[in-house]
Amino acid sequence: MKKLPVGLQDFRYLRENDFAYVDKTSFLFRIIDSGKFYFLSRPRRFGKSLTVSTLKYLFQGEKSLFQDTWIFDRWDWNTSYPVVHFSMTEVDSSSPERLEESLFNLLMERCGSFDLVLDVRLVKDAFRRLFSSVYRKTGQRIVLLIDEYDKPILDHLYEPALADAIRGVLRNFYSTIKDADPFLRFVFITGITKFTKAGVFSTLNNLNDITFKEPYATMLGYTQEELEEVFSEHIDAASRKLGQDRQVFLDDLRRYYNGFSFDGQEFVYNPFSVLGFFGDYRYRNYWFESGSPYFLSQYIRTHRIEFDKLTDHPVTESLFSNYEIEKSPPESFLVQSGYLTFKDYDRELGYTLGFPNQEVKDAFNQLILLNSYEIDNYQAGAIRAAMIEGLRNRDFPRIFAQMQQVFSAIPYHLYLNRLEKKELTGGIERLERYYHVVLLTLLWGCGIEAVAEEPSNPGRSDLAIRYGQDVWILELKKTPNPQAVKAAAQQGLEQIKEKGYANRYKDRSLFLVGIGIDEEKRNLGCYAMERVSS
Repeated sequence: MKKLPVGLQDFRYLRENDFAYVDKTSFLFRIIDSGKFYFLSRPRRFGKSLTVSTLKYLFQGEKSLFQDTWIFDRWDWNTSYPVVHFSMTEVDSSSPERLEESLFNLLMERCGSFDLVLDVRLVKDAFRRLFSSVYRKTGQRIVLLIDEYDKPILDHLYEPALADAIRGVLRNFYSTIKDADPFLRFVFITGITKFTKAGVFSTLNNLNDITFKEPYATMLGYTQEELEEVFSEHIDAASRKLGQDRQVFLDDLRRYYNGFSFDGQEFVYNPFSVLGFFGDYRYRNYWFESGSPYFLSQYIRTHRIEFDKLTDHPVTESLFSNYEIEKSPPESFLVQSGYLTFKDYDRELGYTLGFPNQEVKDAFNQLILLNSYEIDNYQAGAIRAAMIEGLRNRDFPRIFAQMQQVFSAIPYHLYLNRLEKKELTGGIERLERYYHVVLLTLLWGCGIEAVAEEPSNPGRSDLAIRYGQDVWILELKKTPNPQAVKAAAQQGLEQIKEKGYANRYKDRSLFLVGIGIDEEKRNLGCYAMERVSS
């Protein structure tokens, strides 16, 4: 089997040391052949740096590295170009002054790599001099590659004044690119966040942003076809290790790690998670845990995130280019950082949002439990263990007690927010949805497979929990009368039976549960349950 390129960003090292490689060179050929100035944003650990590295060796004419790739017989290997490559992870962005100094030092290093000496002291002048001097020395136009352009800004998301000052330094730095057009052969810039018209590239109005363009939707990430072709031996080894049929295994892998989309139509795997899984054959949150849980926790707490408020309405592309990232709405921030993705696209309405896959859904909702619902780590761990043991033992009283515990811990302001909006957004249904959302957050945060349906959709229950061969069908009923909670639970149970909510699960062991909501206590009051054997 080919070695797994976990964390590798250097194309030369990957190709010379027998690592698996998913060939994306057809996309590179397309953008080089059809334009000059390009921008692409993708979430972290999605292959941006490897793409930049591939472009670098391609333009330098490193023919042997591209043997057996799509581009090998289509590229002109007789001409090479000088490449100037910057990664903004290299700079010190602790202050505008340190950033300026760091950028200047970076420019001096790049000049040194061409045996040139800078005789200017300002960053913008040095950048301009680099272009003109390299062009004069080599007689060739320059390929400019900038990776993680926004890293200095993202380092200060919770310091808006400093972030804005950093942006000003970068704007001055990047503005040199437009005037350097006569010296440039090709420009490719990457980052996590899309740029705005008034942002760091405000003067670079010829930059082609391909972030959400359909032809480039699968330029980064692994498609299903690519996964099965390049990692076929790893797939066979994993299915044997787990004792699964190959197709059953692929279905599980797809559910857990596929689902990222940048056009609402094509879906890809996150490379980091796939490589992590093939390394130890365990379903873990590889990509999610490689980020900054503290930062995301702060974001969820500050914005009082609840997932249904993010996914119950379509968004248009302008949402991602009208706001600087530190001021952007949560939908924009979470899509760009990879915690939400496009699930569908409508030409008139825009993009439908949702969690990419089970990895992100489970981990993100666990953070909501900890930060929006203010449940501490110890409590969350105990609840998760009790929920799973309750499902294993078919012990619904224990499960129900954990549900009640979560509702008891939720701050009043979250409930009040729903209460204040109920007259504008559906009255009692809005309040019932609050209970659905909390239960889904709990279940997903515990890593339990659960699906929700719209209460207004005939023939579908509020919640269905799937655990092994068991399915638990839940129907929630709210009543304004505290004395009628028990009757409401019975009503929910009868509705499950009358409307045949469980019919689709006839091959499973079924547990039908009606739950009455005690609005006076802002909690689940009681339940009525029947078991139906398969």
